[in-house]
This record gives sequence, C-alpha cells and structure tokens, in this order.
Amino acid sequence: QVQLVESGGGLVQAGDSLRLACAASGLTFGKTAMGWFRQASGPEREFVAAISKYSDTIYYADSVKGRFTVSRDNANNTVFLQMNSLKPEDTAVYSCAAFKSGDYDRSRSYNYWGRGTQVTVSS
Repeated sequence: QVQLVESGGGLVQAGDSLRLACAASGLTFGKTAMGWFRQASGPEREFVAAISKYSDTIYYADSVKGRFTVSRDNANNTVFLQMNSLKPEDTAVYSCAAFKSGDYDRSRSYNYWGRGTQVTVSS
C-alpha cells in the first residue's frame, strides 16, 4: 500500500521560509519521480515543482521559480520542498504525488497523492 505523508506546514509571515517533507512508503521511491502541487481554493491543483528519480531533471512553476527548491533523499524515501520568501498568495494545501507518466506539470500524470499539509502566509 502506497503512502505519502506530508509534514512541515504552518502559519508564517510574508518573507518567511518553510521546509515541507513528504515521506513515502509502499513504492520503489528511488525509481519514481515526485511532484508537489498546491490547492488554494476550488477543485484544481496547481503544479509547484517536480523532481526526477535521480534528481537530474527538475521543474518549477513560474510563480515559485527562484524562491522554492525541490530535493529528494532516496536513501530515506523523502522528498522536500524548501520555500523561501513566502508570499500570501502561496497560501494553500501542499501535496506531494508520485509520478506515473505524462507531463510533470499535470496532476493527471500522478497516480498516488498525500493528504497535504496546510501552509498559510499572512501579510
């Protein structure tokens, strides 16, 4: 059974930093690309970042480029999202997901999802 469990969310002020973690189990993590998405309101998930299985390919949404950094630790089955210079518009539930196939920035390309962790940025 695949499980993805996010942690590290919280309430911060604009300009602060947070580091999210996603612990994976039940899958061959070292052979699975991973992604981060966020959902502020409504049903649509917004792509944030993705990282290939060996970290040699990384994608970011334009809205977070230069502020967020995605990384992974294959030895410990964990993917991270370092978020710096946070803005109120970054407020959302952040979820990690395991990539299956297709485009990295499309939610339909991922077949397993965590429940998410809330990030709230006050102005």
